[in-house]
Amino acid sequence: MRLMAQMAMVMNLDKCIGCHTCSVTCKQAWTNRTGTEYVWFNNVETRPGQGYPRGYEDQEKWKGGWKLNRKGRLGLKGGGRLQSLGTIFFNPKMPAMGDYYEPWTYDYSTLTDAPAQQHTPVARPKSLITGKNINIAWSANWDDDLGGSIEHGHKDVMLKNIADKVKFEFEQTFMFYLPRICEHCLNPSCAASCPSGAIYKRAEDGIVLVDQDRCRGWRKCVSGCPYKKIYFNHKTGKAEKCTFCFPRIEVGLPTVCAETCVGRLRYIGLMLYDADKVLEAASTTDDHDLYEAQRSVFLDPNDPVVMREAEAAGIPRDWVLAAQRSPIWALINTFKVALPLHPEYRTMPMVWYIPPLSPVVDIVRDTGHDAEDGENLFAAIEALRIPIEYLAELFTAGDVAPVDAVLRRLAAMRSYMREINMGRPADESLAEAVGMTGVEIQDMFRLLAIAKYDERYVIPPAHAEQAHALEELATECSLDFDGGPGMGGSGPFGEGSGAPTPIAVENFQMLRERQTSDTVVESEDRQYRQGRTNLLNWDGRGTPEGLFPQNGNKIPGQPGSGSAGSAGSAGSAQDDSPEERQ
Repeated sequence: MRLMAQMAMVMNLDKCIGCHTCSVTCKQAWTNRTGTEYVWFNNVETRPGQGYPRGYEDQEKWKGGWKLNRKGRLGLKGGGRLQSLGTIFFNPKMPAMGDYYEPWTYDYSTLTDAPAQQHTPVARPKSLITGKNINIAWSANWDDDLGGSIEHGHKDVMLKNIADKVKFEFEQTFMFYLPRICEHCLNPSCAASCPSGAIYKRAEDGIVLVDQDRCRGWRKCVSGCPYKKIYFNHKTGKAEKCTFCFPRIEVGLPTVCAETCVGRLRYIGLMLYDADKVLEAASTTDDHDLYEAQRSVFLDPNDPVVMREAEAAGIPRDWVLAAQRSPIWALINTFKVALPLHPEYRTMPMVWYIPPLSPVVDIVRDTGHDAEDGENLFAAIEALRIPIEYLAELFTAGDVAPVDAVLRRLAAMRSYMREINMGRPADESLAEAVGMTGVEIQDMFRLLAIAKYDERYVIPPAHAEQAHALEELATECSLDFDGGPGMGGSGPFGEGSGAPTPIAVENFQMLRERQTSDTVVESEDRQYRQGRTNLLNWDGRGTPEGLFPQNGNKIPGQPGSGSAGSAGSAGSAQDDSPEERQ
């Protein structure tokens, strides 16, 4: 047994109202920079729908995730090292900008600066990539509320096996919202696809991150991720992805998307798992068995043997206690109502979902029957195959039985608690029908319906002895760097070099610059003059953009930039640009 800890998330889809608050706050916190205009670490999809990017679930086309070879061994679906090397300069299995959408803004100056006139001026949409006028034809939220479903609905990859049973008529179809972030998988195919080894999984909490210094922009991770939650920053030439808000997690705070969620549908907690079983579980032959195989990897934090192994593995005691209180463990293994997204990709995802009961309830209600009655709901679940089969394609590789069991438990909880709230005696037969007790039903109801902040987010903060290595609590001193004593400051080259700006602070500064500027161009220009340039990626020839202030301009809060600008101009004159050298 090799015991490890993993931060995980569960989302209750019945509580998602599709407001996109999570997406907007994540956008402002993490992807408010130039080069990430099209990037949404968090997005909310309407299902049925094509998703973002379009058709990302079609692995026959994109070749993401893992597969079993003829010998039953696990291998990348996109091919091994030789195949990857052969396509390292041209990757045909990567989505194009059109699959994501070309980001745009509007020519607001036409409205704000227009003189008085008879006709109201119109702000044209302009591309944030080229700056030219564009016609908007797609976006990350194009399928919202089944918009355009009659024309585009049949393109949903998950409908290919049940398309003949689904009619895209508004009075007959069903829909629900599916928020998505990076899955922070136990067996991440993005990390295995990276030729530079830039993607790594943190040993302490399992969060998957990209080392920006090691990334060389090969983009193999983009095609390797089956969920298409790794993006390419065309400005920096680096890959970027959801960070699970690790600066917040390190101090015990939930992710931005969870903190701002209007429906309170997200749960965050710690899971303990056996790392030695991950490969075996991911190599399960039958796709329908992958769900249970992943559940078998998780370890019971209340087991004395597991507690001893956790201590031996160096996991702090308060982390074990947090794992015992984890809502993730309760929803996945105690109540068994959470399911993984596309287990057939064999990446062992760690963002799970409680499937929505609402499509079933809505249809029962629309027929004029009591939508809270257990018998009616059970009968509807049995007869209404379309939503269940669609949910099975999403969460259990097409196996209907686990989805059916989850929906029955949710329906039993709904009816059981209705009886109690109406002042009638609890119907224990409802709990027994789904293999639960009345006490378990009430515990599940409390967690899903009325759980407080500290019950939904059980996040153990990093220890004080680890604070020197954290992003937000950095206390590194010069003794940690080459040269040791005598460097005389907080940075690697003495006091003058300073300490790195914490990620949260840096992103806040970028957001403030963008919000206080009059135009997008001005914001981008100011941002790059004030932003950091990674000298490790500079070959010393020429002057990359952002290294020096532009000639004749000044950086706010700093002395005149004439000398720096002159130095930049001199450097540009002495060394040809990359385009000229070519």
